[in-house]
Amino acid sequence: MRRIIIIVGIIITLIGIFWPWLSKIPLGHLPGDIIINRPNARIYIPITTMILLSLLLTLILRIFHK
Repeated sequence: MRRIIIIVGIIITLIGIFWPWLSKIPLGHLPGDIIINRPNARIYIPITTMILLSLLLTLILRIFHK
């Protein structure tokens, strides 16, 4: 359990350090993401982005699990 917490902490730290460059990646504005604009509200549903992130995390976790 300690090892997992340390790895998650390192990943969060790396994301924080590289955030200026990571924020330029067009995740969140992919085809398939649903944006509903209304006069009083804006609804954003990132379906494609979540599928890609899920696949990426699954691959990373499978690599580290073995």
